[in-house]
Amino acid sequence: MQNWHITTRHPPLADLPRALAAIAAADELFDPATPLTLGRAPGRLDVMGGIADYSGSLVLEMPIAAAAYAAVQLADDDQIIIRTTDAQTSVRELRLPRAALLPADGPLSYTDAQLLLAADPALAWAAYVAGVLIVLDREEQLRPKTGVRILIDSAVPPGKGVSSSAAVEVATMVALLGALRATLTGEYPLAVRCQQVENLVVGAPCGIMDQMTSAYGRAGELLAILCQPALVLGSIALPESLRVVGIDSGVRHAVTGASYSGVRTAAFMGLRVLEEYTTVPGSYLANVPPSRWEHQLRQHIPELIDGGAFLARYGGTRDPITRVDAGQRYALRAATAHPIYEHHRVRSFAALLVLADGVGVAAEEARRLLGELMYQSHASYSACGLGTDATDALVQAARAIGADGGVYGAKITGGGSGGTVALLVRAGDTDRATEVLRSVETSANSDTRLISGSSPGAAEIGALTVIAAEKIGL
Repeated sequence: MQNWHITTRHPPLADLPRALAAIAAADELFDPATPLTLGRAPGRLDVMGGIADYSGSLVLEMPIAAAAYAAVQLADDDQIIIRTTDAQTSVRELRLPRAALLPADGPLSYTDAQLLLAADPALAWAAYVAGVLIVLDREEQLRPKTGVRILIDSAVPPGKGVSSSAAVEVATMVALLGALRATLTGEYPLAVRCQQVENLVVGAPCGIMDQMTSAYGRAGELLAILCQPALVLGSIALPESLRVVGIDSGVRHAVTGASYSGVRTAAFMGLRVLEEYTTVPGSYLANVPPSRWEHQLRQHIPELIDGGAFLARYGGTRDPITRVDAGQRYALRAATAHPIYEHHRVRSFAALLVLADGVGVAAEEARRLLGELMYQSHASYSACGLGTDATDALVQAARAIGADGGVYGAKITGGGSGGTVALLVRAGDTDRATEVLRSVETSANSDTRLISGSSPGAAEIGALTVIAAEKIGL
């Protein structure tokens, strides 16, 4: 088994030995005479904002300790080989001639890319990786002139609402750009291009907060992103008195699921209806003040509407990612209200974090208000139809312990419909998260776990160079 070594400087990375072991175990995949390029990108914990991102909300996201690694090597042939070490993936390798993804007569269309990578559902995992090659070719005119070997090794649990897909996309793009010795220009280009992979190749209607956090997050801080469409307002350090912990509910979440897609579609339908009665600043629901919504606008949005009736009157929505299904009934009012209130909740949450850093009655009251905002967000998810019994049980267990016991708040995260619950806990009582977990383990499935710790985003680390031990005399 060939040993490999990092030759570039990087911040301390506790999980780096795991990635090097995965590369070493893939002896026949890589040529020891040629350096590899390695990219690393963490998953993220959605503390506040979640599904309101596609409606222009402020979101607060923390990069987690668990990360995906992508190792890329250019090869002296015409084959593209993509391999994953994910034990949950039934098909672990995809081999294609280079021309299948990178045709000689020009970039592959996104429609053809989806047809190619969706032909076999067992290969769906590969779309997140192969899509990086396709997007760079189409949008940046960047393509390898030879074959490529790509190895993915990810510790970000899939289907748990902590952005395992974004971590894979960002890690792959960093590694591939490093191998091509290329850079991207523009505002937050790494996140923008990776979102295009998910939207246009994978076909998942996600917003941009996942890719932004995986790319630009800072360890131990909340990345504040105003999703109009993607403006980083800065990073907010958690007060010394607080910690954020995730609990995996054991219920698999998928951003491509009908519930998430349906709620997103309904939000854009609601925007279209509102624009009949008022000007919505920037065409983002998040910019509608909650007071104006309640007093003047709410009554114009039906609680439910059939897709066919909506299409007959309005023709469609502004959303380029989703389509209104004529045969589906949409909960229009709840999906429209959620981002209007969520943006207000997230702004309040960010302001209260400053007040919560201290001792005394005022600081403690701020911490309790932070928790209440999380509980309100969770209730709003449920009103949209994105709750589950498992996540509700975790939130209820957190509420039962309460602020006096060290648990200030809890909410479902990301796209909802399962996945992970975020807990806000007193710094000295982080074991309370374990107590919450244990209180529901007997009634839920056994696939629950804690998600703790944080690590830097991919942009802080950059592409790392990996060389075989024999090349440096080891």
